[in-house]
Amino acid sequence: MYLDFKDVCVTYEMPGRSVYAVDHVSLSLEKGQSLGLVGESGSGKSTFLNMIGGLDRPSAGRLIVDGKDLFKLNERELVEYKRSTVGFVWQNNARNLLPWLSAWRNVQMPMLFVRGAAKKQRAIELLELVGMEHKRKNRLNQLSGGEQQRIAIAIALANNPKILLADEPTGSVDVKTSNYLLDVFRKLNTELGLTIVIVTHDRM
Repeated sequence: MYLDFKDVCVTYEMPGRSVYAVDHVSLSLEKGQSLGLVGESGSGKSTFLNMIGGLDRPSAGRLIVDGKDLFKLNERELVEYKRSTVGFVWQNNARNLLPWLSAWRNVQMPMLFVRGAAKKQRAIELLELVGMEHKRKNRLNQLSGGEQQRIAIAIALANNPKILLADEPTGSVDVKTSNYLLDVFRKLNTELGLTIVIVTHDRM
């Protein structure tokens, strides 16, 4: 299995009691599959996604992604895992984009160690993939919410991640834009074989 959860728990200690953010979750996902996790706000969806992304540590259970046991990774290994294995798309565009840079420059930012010409060409290819090459010179305040999210997807793909994680990617856009964004994710899954996990409160 590419992604393997077994009895995974995340608990937070409160005065006089323990609170389960994630309570004994088990699931598995093959490489190249996509998963949509739907639930109400506060149901632990983002915590679930953050565990896969290496941002939150499980309290108990087994969590293996791409052959890596996330319980056993040290801090240096965890940084490398986050850099090379996962790409994140956040609902809050302030976490995705730098407003003073153009779309093209934003996509180039994660590619710090790629040489100039290759970096520029890769950024253009990614913008074309999400249908935003024509807006490559635009800054954040010149883009709609849906356009910003498409740029955010391109940024998440910049380092060729093996798994793409999206936290409420359609939460701040209208229905038409939401459907378009979901089509972009389907395209990435079918054409690139990218493993994708999306959490949302909307039924997709």
